[in-house]
Amino acid sequence: MENGTLMRVSRILYRNPVVVFGGLIQFDTIPITDEASMQNMFQIHRQTYTRHPQIKLYIKFKAVEAVAVQNDIDVNDDIAAVYEGMNSDSEENFEATYETGDEDEDGDVGVEAAAENVVVHPSSSQPMGVPPFMRELDLDAMHAPEFPEYANIGIADPEDGEFRIGMEYSSRKSVVAAIRSFTISRGVDYDVYESEPHTFYTKCKMYGRGCDWLIRASLIRKKGCWEICRYNGRHTCMIGMISQDHSKLDSDTVAEAIRPLVETDPSMKVKSIIVEVHSRFNYTISYRKAWLAKQTSVAKVFGDWEESYQALPWWLSVMVEKIPGSVVQIETRLLYNGNEEAQGVKILHRVFWSFNPCIRAFRHCKPLVQVDGTHLYGKYKGTLLVAVAQDGNQNIVPIAFALVEGETVDAWHFFLRNLRTYVVRKDGVGMISDRHESIRAAVNRSGGDWQPPRAWWMFCIRHIGSNFLRAFKVPHLQKLVVNIGYSRTVEEYNINYKRLEERGEAYARWCDAIGLRHWVLAFDEGHQWGHMTTNLVECINSVLKGARNLPMLALVRVTYYRLNELFTRKSAETHERKRAGFTYSAFAQQRIEASMQQDGNIVCTALIDEMRCLRCAK
Repeated sequence: MENGTLMRVSRILYRNPVVVFGGLIQFDTIPITDEASMQNMFQIHRQTYTRHPQIKLYIKFKAVEAVAVQNDIDVNDDIAAVYEGMNSDSEENFEATYETGDEDEDGDVGVEAAAENVVVHPSSSQPMGVPPFMRELDLDAMHAPEFPEYANIGIADPEDGEFRIGMEYSSRKSVVAAIRSFTISRGVDYDVYESEPHTFYTKCKMYGRGCDWLIRASLIRKKGCWEICRYNGRHTCMIGMISQDHSKLDSDTVAEAIRPLVETDPSMKVKSIIVEVHSRFNYTISYRKAWLAKQTSVAKVFGDWEESYQALPWWLSVMVEKIPGSVVQIETRLLYNGNEEAQGVKILHRVFWSFNPCIRAFRHCKPLVQVDGTHLYGKYKGTLLVAVAQDGNQNIVPIAFALVEGETVDAWHFFLRNLRTYVVRKDGVGMISDRHESIRAAVNRSGGDWQPPRAWWMFCIRHIGSNFLRAFKVPHLQKLVVNIGYSRTVEEYNINYKRLEERGEAYARWCDAIGLRHWVLAFDEGHQWGHMTTNLVECINSVLKGARNLPMLALVRVTYYRLNELFTRKSAETHERKRAGFTYSAFAQQRIEASMQQDGNIVCTALIDEMRCLRCAK
């Protein structure tokens, strides 16, 4: 380039257009580094030529010194730098964008729009490994260090904790982290005098005023590691207690310190982080710094928050290909810049998904579903909607999920419509939920899908009790209202209802407004199957509590891996039981044996009574 500066090409990237769902296009980036990647680019172009007739390449340059060029730096170093850049957390990384094609008339993007036959790769900042938390098993996660040959070096001297000239580190990042940790632990601070790609040089803030502490580390190319080249020894300044504005204990440092804890439990509270940092560094950080550190640490372990939205359609398309019969529905919104619509870009709005094993499992469950919503607690808010069922062995079976903006009428309509269309397809099914007005409106908009005779909508008795208490502030009558709901016969209902009416006609009228078939066992025609609450779905919400702190893609992956683990374990248990000679599940076997025991105590008197009647008649 004729600009007076010698430039070297540092990266060549190809924007790969990938169709995911319903014409939704994700542009992924592929590094062009050799002949093979060039041929791959041309092959993809041939497959997508009709939609995208042009090949777009993005080239990045970096300034280099003439000496470096004369030394003819190995080309392999440049190739390694490309991959290092693609796998870094730099803000300069190219971000994937979306374009949209044709949609269905109602604006829905469905699974029917299959991806083209193109190799797709996730965004580079989205880790595709499976942290142990996603399976929630006590398995020893084996993580090989980045540079095994340096696994046991770069640690301060065990005797006095000081650095030594010649100490080696695997990367610039590890050097800076070691110096920062050393400084924080001693309650001192430093100024950076030189920070270059190949050098890091710092001095004590009191340098020249009673302290001569300094340290310099450089990249040694021949060794392929960083090394402490200069060190003046101990601090000679006055070491005091660390203060609240210690510049080196920033949120990134805290994020790295708490990373092992976040890997295990991403739902850990911010207050617990503050306590952990204080115990490690003897320093009480602010709530804001602890919150930022948690979000940073979660992003490093489970993927970037923003790019998680971009990678989700890609992951779901791969999942559907891996598990045919699974269902994914995505709704998008238009993006506006002011009052103008942004062309070719849409916002991911709602996502519904159900795995094929769950869809098939529901065919063998009770014809009853429980639905509920739970808030997300991560960087971006939203709501997770869940539907669960129960099999013949009392196992809870999650059958469908959705990520939506909140418990709005449109969100519930989106969830219930897809649940009815793809998962709960049988008639005569019951549905239990709370009395949220948005659910009521969605049921009314369902066109009879969730109304008799196709379905029976019933309310959780615990929520009814809470609503009654909120309306009247009479705790001593709450139990009586619950007892009305649990009435198994009309006679029992009349007794309990009369008791409530005697204590106040307003209480009885409030119950009348609910509708008998929505909450009283005696009038549900058996569609509740004895279930009076949404406890099943709330158990799942509790299980997913930690996942609700994760980026969107990580949360969806948690549902995949945990259900995979659930089905695998239950399958093993079932096969073991069949090998043991049992025909029925453990729960069914217990009920059969209990019934047989009761049958042994029954005496048939019908024939004797009939003979007595005949004698009397004579």
